[in-house]
Amino acid sequence: MYKFIGLVGTNSKESTNRALLAYMQKKFAAEAEIELVEINNLPLFNKPADKKIPESVQAIAEKINKSDGVIISTPEYDHAVPAALMNALSWLSYGIYPFVDKPVMITGASYGTLGSSRAQAHLRQILDAPELKARIMPSSEFLLSHSLSAFDEAGNLNDEKQQEKLAGLFQDFTVFVTITKQLQNSHAVNQQAAENFSWDNI
Repeated sequence: MYKFIGLVGTNSKESTNRALLAYMQKKFAAEAEIELVEINNLPLFNKPADKKIPESVQAIAEKINKSDGVIISTPEYDHAVPAALMNALSWLSYGIYPFVDKPVMITGASYGTLGSSRAQAHLRQILDAPELKARIMPSSEFLLSHSLSAFDEAGNLNDEKQQEKLAGLFQDFTVFVTITKQLQNSHAVNQQAAENFSWDNI
């Protein structure tokens, strides 16, 4: 069975992105163990000179390292991912590099009609940065619009077509993870490149 991390891409206490990941955790329990991970307790990134990583960040990095892949669900704030998610990714690419070659699936929920489409595009750019270099599942978007009314009282998606689309994308992700595991010939080089990269030297 696969073991995935479901990264809640916001520090909001009442988030439909958390609800979406919780639905996936329950819906796909027979195929994968999905552990929801919060980012609301991380300190503000300040690029410490001694590169000492907070324990809360180390704990998330270790979970990602031990996982088969990561599912990130992000809302959209001002056409971008939330500051809290950018903060988490800044920590997770400073002196530690758990995302290098890690399979990632991106989902998103928003109150409006676009379902976090711009934020998802923004997140893809971030995850492709030299210090992160995740393997992002291509040609896949799950955009949950009008998310306040998208779930029933049991936490299930109301729309059957959305259920079917998400199930298909999740199946594709498991295939993507399996394929990615075979693409590790350059992992050591990629890891070293991330560790050696510095914007100061550009």
